[in-house]
Amino acid sequence: MDNRRKFLSQEYLKQKVMTANPAELIVILVESCIKNLKLAEIYYTEQKSIDKTNSCLIKSQDIIIELINCLDMNISLSSQLLEIYNFLLSSIRKINIKKDFSKMQDLLDILNSMRDTWEQIATLPSASPAASTPSFVSEVG
Repeated sequence: MDNRRKFLSQEYLKQKVMTANPAELIVILVESCIKNLKLAEIYYTEQKSIDKTNSCLIKSQDIIIELINCLDMNISLSSQLLEIYNFLLSSIRKINIKKDFSKMQDLLDILNSMRDTWEQIATLPSASPAASTPSFVSEVG
């Protein structure tokens, strides 16, 4: 039963990603980063599992790197986001090296705020894929 639940969860996530607009994809990534950071702390503090802790922190780093790679530096906000992402990436790396989770809540606060902001953006009509369709497309049909 547990494997079936895991499979269904993965299928749900695949479907969610395939139908998401760009802002929703960022929300999914940030939520995954938050989840992995929380798991890393649990694995380290409660289970003393260095391997699982490291794995979760690396997943979080990979997510932040992906967010950095997706930035369009022609947009003025991107340079500010890059600073935030670089801070997060550096902080996660320090946590992984030192296994010092004292700054974890600060990172989670930043990520929760980012997630909430992107969730609001995702609900705007301009965030939907149809909103980015050029106007001439409706005239062609």
